[in-house]
Amino acid sequence: MPQARTQRIESEIQRVLAALIAREVKDPRVGNVTITAVSVAADMGTARVFFTPFASRNPPHEVRTGLTHAAGFLRGELGRRLSLRHAPRLEFVFDESVEGAARLTSLIERAVAGDRAGAAAAPEPAPEPPPGADPPRR
Repeated sequence: MPQARTQRIESEIQRVLAALIAREVKDPRVGNVTITAVSVAADMGTARVFFTPFASRNPPHEVRTGLTHAAGFLRGELGRRLSLRHAPRLEFVFDESVEGAARLTSLIERAVAGDRAGAAAAPEPAPEPPPGADPPRR
């Protein structure tokens, strides 16, 4: 299958699923969810849907359980709205890249703050004498 068609289908699936989950899924375990990416298999049989809970009271595994419970409904609506003859089976995967990026950002900020604190506490080095000048006498 051409790469451009696959990418177009993935982005359409992402768009439609985001709207369906926000408006149609009534499961309290799901809450607000951001669909971060969709990856469709080469045979269009399965689609991995990467999600991140947004301000959710439930842990990610409970949100995943709620989404998996609604997967049949979402698959049917997805097929109808995109006019697909065979809608892919949906696999929901918690996207840990957002948490990893936040963790790396905090580590970088701490390192920069440590460098600034170390630079402010260190005494300034004595200026170097110009080349060819006599060394200072003691």
